[in-house]
Amino acid sequence: MQKMKLFIVLTLLVALALSACGGSDEGTPTLTVEQIQTLAVMTYQAQLTQTALAMPTETFTPLPTETPITIVTFASPGGTSSAALTSTPGGSGQPSTCYGLTFVDDVTIPDGTQMTPGQSFTKTWKVLNAGSCDWEPGFVWNVVAGEAMGGVAVTLNQIVQPGRQFEFSVPMTAPSDKTGTFKGTWRLSDSNGNFFGDSPWVEIKVGSSSTATPTETPTPTP
Repeated sequence: MQKMKLFIVLTLLVALALSACGGSDEGTPTLTVEQIQTLAVMTYQAQLTQTALAMPTETFTPLPTETPITIVTFASPGGTSSAALTSTPGGSGQPSTCYGLTFVDDVTIPDGTQMTPGQSFTKTWKVLNAGSCDWEPGFVWNVVAGEAMGGVAVTLNQIVQPGRQFEFSVPMTAPSDKTGTFKGTWRLSDSNGNFFGDSPWVEIKVGSSSTATPTETPTPTP
């Protein structure tokens, strides 16, 4: 509003000045209304320019840049069993600590049983699930040392719960081309091939057995 008043005042001043010079004989040129308005506008713009130059210039200060924050999320196992966490596929790791096996008894073929060369027999061990996890189908009873004597691995086809006993039976054949004492050690492994628990064995003697006849000690005659 003040700028508009200033424009009007300037216009009136210019008009009065021109009127005062209107009676001169020197032939001063008379300005038209359009010229008067143009002059007033130019004067007004000049004042605005001076006002703008007199005002202080604002300095632009950039906002601080925030350092990005990296958020790392750790996923929980989501109910993965302890066996899956501790066993390594392919048998290269350690079995789960929840698996256990304890030897109970030789059901057949006690240690040192006498055999003839090539004799067939079935060895049966009674063992106990001494761990806290089930033995699952896919666990394997297999020879780990010594003589297999024709025995092949037995794959478990049922669940054996902790505290339950189980019997593994393996058909075997005594060596037919040699004599002596033969021993094979067997053990149970999980589905990843990791062995655990006791290592029961089978031990036989092949060959003729000689039993010494005891010599009678004569009784002195009184």
